[in-house]
Amino acid sequence: MIQIHQFPCLSDNYGYLLHDPASGETAAIDTPDGAEYLRQAQAKGWRITQIWNTHWHPDHAGGNKAIVEATGAQVSGPQEVAKIAPLDRVVTGGDTVALGSVTAQVIDVGGHTLGHVAYHLPEAGIAFVGDSVFALGCGRMFEGTPDQFWASLSRIKALPGDTLLYCAHEYTTSNAKFALHADPDNQALAEYAAEIADKRSRDEWTVPTRLDRELATNPFLRADIPEMQARWGGTSPVDTFAALRAGKDSF
Repeated sequence: MIQIHQFPCLSDNYGYLLHDPASGETAAIDTPDGAEYLRQAQAKGWRITQIWNTHWHPDHAGGNKAIVEATGAQVSGPQEVAKIAPLDRVVTGGDTVALGSVTAQVIDVGGHTLGHVAYHLPEAGIAFVGDSVFALGCGRMFEGTPDQFWASLSRIKALPGDTLLYCAHEYTTSNAKFALHADPDNQALAEYAAEIADKRSRDEWTVPTRLDRELATNPFLRADIPEMQARWGGTSPVDTFAALRAGKDSF
């Protein structure tokens, strides 16, 4: 069975090592801090053989060089990663990557950056989503358009509801504040926000998060709900998403 090792790194990133005991292979999901990834892998007794990047930002691909130099790991990711680090294989939506006998489906989730991808492992019921979606939030729209980003979120929304989303940052407290502002009558959201506050008061992680819970509470995934459209003045899911994203940017 696939094993996931999650650990904090940098100021608010999460690092992930994905290990297949049968083959002995280990994939680094993004590389915020190469040295920390190497320390964590050594502590587990794992050797990093692959890197799967979600997008090109330095807090996601900045550790590639150190890991490759130390391990010879093969790097897969969207073409945009080549801006800061060499790639062995360019992947885009519809492709697959493999760790031993375990296959991950590559999903196009552009919007935060143009080429952003996610890695969905359907047999394990997990997805590594980078900065495309967070617990109660989504990434800033640095490079994409509302149409592109909403199409990307719609692909995430279409995954099985029990999928665990492994997001790249611990942003949930600030996301919850905006979510309560965006959707104040949502009782499920109020309960979720209270749980988040309790967890963070004990310095516990709020990631991963289940997709079905996000579908019920995350305002950015609910831009196609009539009540959200009415509240945010959107005439379509794309318009509503754009209004929500602008609202969060200035919140």
